[in-house]
Amino acid sequence: MSSNSTNTRRAFLEKAFNTGVWATVATSGLLSSLVKAMADVPTELPLGQSIYNFAGDVKVDGKIITKDNMAKTVIRANSLVVTGEDGWIIFAVGKDAHHLRENSRLALESSGVFEEAMRLLAGSVLSVFATRKPNEKQYKMHTSTATVGIRGTAVYAESDTALNRSYICTCYGNVKISARANPSISENIQSAHHDSPRYIYADASQGDIIQPAPMKNHNDAELQLIEAIVGRTTPFSSV
Repeated sequence: MSSNSTNTRRAFLEKAFNTGVWATVATSGLLSSLVKAMADVPTELPLGQSIYNFAGDVKVDGKIITKDNMAKTVIRANSLVVTGEDGWIIFAVGKDAHHLRENSRLALESSGVFEEAMRLLAGSVLSVFATRKPNEKQYKMHTSTATVGIRGTAVYAESDTALNRSYICTCYGNVKISARANPSISENIQSAHHDSPRYIYADASQGDIIQPAPMKNHNDAELQLIEAIVGRTTPFSSV
C-alpha cells in the first residue's frame, strides 16, 4: 500500500473516531463489517466497478459473488441484490451508493442506466443518493410498509415483516414518507443529522401509522464511507 493510501485511510479512521461515532459502531453489532470494509482505502470507485467490498453469502442477479469475480461484477440499475445470514455488500450504481446488510433482498428499478427506484423486500440498507435535477424523475424507495420520495439525501431503511413495520431514518436531506396502507397518510421530513426517524406500520393497530422512532443501527462512519466511494462527503464531514 502506498504512503498516500495509508495516509488517506488513517485520516478516514481518525475522523471516524474523532466524530464520536466509534462507540456507537462498537456497541451496535456493526463493527465487524465496517472494519472489514475500511480495510481498503475509501476512495471513489473506478469507472465500471460496482462493488467496493462484501463478505459472506451475496448474490447479484442470481450470481454468487466471490473475491475472484467481485471486480468484474456489474450491478445495474435494475439488479436484484440478495444477502444471506452472514452477508453484506457495499456497492454503487452511478452516483448512488448502498450498504446492504445481512438477510436482505433489494430490487433496483430503472427504465434506463440510472436508478429510479428501489424495493427493500426484506432486511436493511443504508443509501446515499445523488441530487436529482428538477426535470428528472423523483427517486422512490419502497419498503414493506412505506414509500419514500427522494431527490438527493441519505436514508437508512429497514423492512421488518415480522413486526409489520418499516423503519426510516432521513440521515440528512429532505424526503416525503407515505404509508403504503394509505398513501394520504404522509410526512415531509427535513433532516440535518438523523433528526426525525420514523416507524411506518402496516395498519393502525399500533396507533398512528407513522410514529416517531429512535436513531438506531447505523452511524456516521458508514455514511462517510459510502459517500466516499461515489466521490462525495457528508454534510457533517468537517465536524
